[in-house]
Amino acid sequence: QVQLVESGGGLVQAGGSLTLSCAASGSIFSINAMRWYRQAPGKQRELVAVTRGGSTNYADSVKGRFTISRDNARNTVYLQMNSLKPEDTGVYYCNADRIRTMEGRYEYDYWGQGTQVTVSS
Repeated sequence: QVQLVESGGGLVQAGGSLTLSCAASGSIFSINAMRWYRQAPGKQRELVAVTRGGSTNYADSVKGRFTISRDNARNTVYLQMNSLKPEDTGVYYCNADRIRTMEGRYEYDYWGQGTQVTVSS
């Protein structure tokens, strides 16, 4: 049984910064990839950032402003968001792809509950 919990969202003025956290809990041996998505009201959910192995990738809209990182010992992924814009507003979701449990079983495609980020003008 695996669970993801996001935290760190809130209200910030344009140009400010926020750091989001996502902690995975359960009988976890390793996690292949971890991702951050976001969804604004009336819009489709979009991929923001990915970390797998030693590599990271970002959506063009956040490249140079956001940084994704992970602490494998704590099974936690972070999203450092700088120079925030009003268009960054939305619910941010954490996703984990292909989790290997301590018992040697593989679990796929887990999602957190989401955390709200609001950027004012």
